[in-house]
Amino acid sequence: MIRTLIVDDQKLIRQCLRLLLANDPLIEIVGEAAHGAAAIAQVEELHPDVVLMDISMPVMDGVEATRHICDRFDTVKVLILSIDDDDEYVAQALRHGAAGYLLKDTPAEEVVFAIQAVYKGYTHLGPGLGQKIIAQLPDPVLYSPQRWAQLTPREQEVLGLIAKGSSNREIADSLFITERTVKNHVTSILHRLNLRDRTQAAIFAHGTLDTRS
Repeated sequence: MIRTLIVDDQKLIRQCLRLLLANDPLIEIVGEAAHGAAAIAQVEELHPDVVLMDISMPVMDGVEATRHICDRFDTVKVLILSIDDDDEYVAQALRHGAAGYLLKDTPAEEVVFAIQAVYKGYTHLGPGLGQKIIAQLPDPVLYSPQRWAQLTPREQEVLGLIAKGSSNREIADSLFITERTVKNHVTSILHRLNLRDRTQAAIFAHGTLDTRS
């Protein structure tokens, strides 16, 4: 079962999401929260696998709550829900570690698919949002085997795991190295490839590996 926490300041939206997801046998709704601060407390208490996070909320918005949750709880995946696809919201949420981003008018079956996808470690972006993120990348020749070859074999392994949605702790466990070493590799990867953050690194990896396959 995928333990799921619903976070939205509108009670009606929370009720609709609960009803929508109740029909899926793989998803269990473990709780609800009306703002970001309450969401953090609920994550600490309930240990969900996935958090459905609204962006615009009182007390603490979804972007800030995502930052806190992703910093403190490595295994929790945050899936952002918003009424619009504002580029800056998309970028901020993903930069802070969100595993996906959907609009609130997304069909029910895609919301269910997205929850399952981020739970498995994939990044999920709704239609059109992936292109918006890619457009923010700094280099038009980003997808390049030559750039990939600039990385050491270990950095290539780390980047491949970042592309799969793995946290630093998960990468460390997979490669039998420390989290500090993983962080050093990530810093080196971003510097070598002139990338801003893990989101850009993951997009680079997906694009490059796709051209090599």
